[in-house]
Amino acid sequence: MTVRRVQGSEVEYGITVQGQPSANPMVAATHVVNSYAAAHGLTRRARWDFEEESPLRDARGFDLSRDVADPTQLTDEDLGLANIILTNGARLYVDHAHPEYASPEVTSPLDVVRWERAGELVMRRGAELAGELPGNAPIVLYKNNIDNKGASYGSHENYLMRRDVPFEAVVQHLTPFFASRPVICGAGRVGQRQDGSVHAFQISQRADYVEVGVGLETTLKRPIINTRDEPHADPKKYRRLHVIIGDANCSEVAIYLKHGTTSLVLAMVEAGALPQDLVLAQPVKAMHDISHDPTLRAVVTLDDGRTITALEIQERYLEHARSFVAREGSDEQTDDVLERWESILTRLARDPFECVRELDWVAKLALLEQYRERDGLDWDHAKLHLVDLQYHDVRLERGIHHRLERAGRMERLLTDDQIAAAVSEPPRDTRAYFRGMCLTRFATDIAAASWDSVIFDLPGHDSLQRIPTMEPLRGTADHVGQLFETSATATELFRAITAR
Repeated sequence: MTVRRVQGSEVEYGITVQGQPSANPMVAATHVVNSYAAAHGLTRRARWDFEEESPLRDARGFDLSRDVADPTQLTDEDLGLANIILTNGARLYVDHAHPEYASPEVTSPLDVVRWERAGELVMRRGAELAGELPGNAPIVLYKNNIDNKGASYGSHENYLMRRDVPFEAVVQHLTPFFASRPVICGAGRVGQRQDGSVHAFQISQRADYVEVGVGLETTLKRPIINTRDEPHADPKKYRRLHVIIGDANCSEVAIYLKHGTTSLVLAMVEAGALPQDLVLAQPVKAMHDISHDPTLRAVVTLDDGRTITALEIQERYLEHARSFVAREGSDEQTDDVLERWESILTRLARDPFECVRELDWVAKLALLEQYRERDGLDWDHAKLHLVDLQYHDVRLERGIHHRLERAGRMERLLTDDQIAAAVSEPPRDTRAYFRGMCLTRFATDIAAASWDSVIFDLPGHDSLQRIPTMEPLRGTADHVGQLFETSATATELFRAITAR
C-alpha cells in the first residue's frame, strides 16, 4: 500500500483590481495569464486541445445532455480565453472570472505540494506583470475559495484510480472521509453560511457551498462526491476521481496531508479493505456541522443512529490504514503520511492550537483570536474579515501566510529552490515530462496539447500529427529522455516515436 498514484491539483485564484471594485474580473484574469505568457516567450506556444474532453459523462453510467447542462459545465468548449501550456507540463488559463493553474500529473503527495506551490509563483508573477501594463491598476490574487459576497471558486484535486472499482464503493467510503477531512485541511473562514450572515469562525471555506451528496455539477448544487467521468487516460483502465470539496491550502503540510490521506483511503477502497459500518445519515448537514465547530466537539449522526465526531471518523480511517499497511507493506512517504496524520489527530484532540504551525485553519484562528482579545472585536468586525483575506494574498510582502513562513511559524516541507525549479521543469516520472519537454525543445512545431495527447505541426505533413499519451506513466524521463537527447528536430522526435 502506498500514497503514490497519479494525481494533481487545480486552483482557481480570487482576483481583485486595486481601486477599481467594478473592474471586469475576466478581463483582469486574462491580463494575468497573457502577461505571464508574453514575458516568458509562451505567446506562440501550443493551444489547449479540447477534442478529447467529455465533461458531461457521469460515472453513474450516462451522459448529461448539453441542452440541460449549465453553461459552466461545458469545459470542452474553446471560448477563446487565455489558455497556455507551461514547460513544466501545467496548464495556465482563465476559468470564467478567475485565473487557474492546473498542475502537471505527479505521482506523490509531496510532488503535488511542489508543483502546486510552483503555480503560486507563476500566478504572482503574472499578476505583477499585468499590473505593469499601461493603464492597468495593480492586480491582487488570493489563493482562497470565497469572495465574501456569496460566491465560491474551486480548488480541485484529481486522483487516478482503477476503473473496475464500483463507483458505489467510492461514494460509500469517501463520503464520511470527505465530510470530516476539513479538520486537517480546512483553510478557515470568518463567517458561516454562504453569505457569511452568521458571524462566527468555521473550519472550511468550501463546506457551506456543498449542497448535495453526489452529483455532476461543480458550480451549482455542488456535491461531496463529484461524478464527472473524464479520466484523461485509457478509460478501460482508469477512473479520474475529481474532488471539488477541498479548500485552497497555503500550508505545505495541509496540502501534503490532504493528498496523502486521500491516496491512502483510495488504496483501501480499491482493495476492498474498508468495512461498511460508517455511513452518515445526513452527509451534507454533517459536513456543515463539522465545519461550523472549531472546538471539534460537534457530533454527527450515523445511519444506524450512533453519533460520532469528525476526529473519531478520521481516527477510524487512520486505524484501518495502519492495519492495511501492516499487511501490505509501505514506503517512506507513506510512513511519513501515516505518522503525520496520527500526530495531527492526537494533537487536535488535545488542543487544536498545538497544530498552529501546520494547519491553515488553526494558524488563521490563532491570529484572529489575538486580534479579538487585543482589540475586543466581535466576529462581525471588518478587521477580522480583512485578516482572513490577507492570509491568502499571494504577494510575499502582504500575504500573512508568507510572512508566517518567513518568520519560521509555518512548517515547510520543501525549499524555495525546489519550488522555483518546478516553475519550468516538468515531473520526470509521468507523461507530463514528454509534454513539457516538447514545449521546451520544439515549441514552434507543437500545434496543441492536452493531458492525453501532443499534436505536432511538422514540415512536409499535410495534416497535424497526434501523439496519444493515454498512459500517464509513460512518456517519462526514463522512457523518452534519450529520444530528446538524440532528436535535433521535432520531426526526428516524431519519427523516433512512431518508427516512421
